[in-house]
Amino acid sequence: MQNSKLKIIETNKLNLFYGAFHALIDVNLQVKPRMITGLIGPSGCGKSTLLRVFNRMNDLIDGVKISGSVKFENKEILSDAIDLITLRKRIGMVFQRPNPFPLTIFENVAYGLRIHGEGSRLVLDEAVQKSLTAVLLWDELKDKLSLSALELSLEQQQRLCIARLLAVTPDLLLMDEPCSSLDPLATMRIEELMNELKKEYTIIIVTHNMQQAARVSQECGFMLLGELVEFGDTKQIFTAPRDKRTDDYITGRYG
Repeated sequence: MQNSKLKIIETNKLNLFYGAFHALIDVNLQVKPRMITGLIGPSGCGKSTLLRVFNRMNDLIDGVKISGSVKFENKEILSDAIDLITLRKRIGMVFQRPNPFPLTIFENVAYGLRIHGEGSRLVLDEAVQKSLTAVLLWDELKDKLSLSALELSLEQQQRLCIARLLAVTPDLLLMDEPCSSLDPLATMRIEELMNELKKEYTIIIVTHNMQQAARVSQECGFMLLGELVEFGDTKQIFTAPRDKRTDDYITGRYG
């Protein structure tokens, strides 16, 4: 068992049902802080479902039943007593396609802070600059903050969505196929950004792109039919997997 200080997320016998469909089966996982953890596997294997468990997004789906334990910084988050607003502030999510609001660039980044009651223009200005700087957009956009975010390129929109999360100072970033709508050059830039962000944040990324998982993650899990088949050091997963099902997937025999 890892020292509690070396894990930010821990699941124990996590099961999730969509109605009668068993989507996650006895998932045991430990995610270490300030690194990138990848989740790979074929479509429908439970990767995105597992990601959504960590900020209780599955609660929004009718008929979902969850059992087992999910701890964030050693605190059970499946409890009815958990404050979901606070949880989702600390655990932010980036989706497959950029989803900027139809607002100005400034108001997109400031949105979360305003929702949480921040009204000081000085605080908002500082947060917007800091967040856009963190995603390497400040120099490009500092004179365009009043423009609509919808006018940005897809890559810039995805960076902006990440900046929107960073403005509320999360601890954990969940990324669900964040490069799936981007071209190879934009994908490379987002991957470079992730490598910078891991110095300050913990990142869990779901990806169909095995090469991307191999490039950016330090630890990786392979999922199949709702099971976490194998989890460990990324290099080990891709070069010497312990489970034949992982090897079959990595080598392209199925998936």
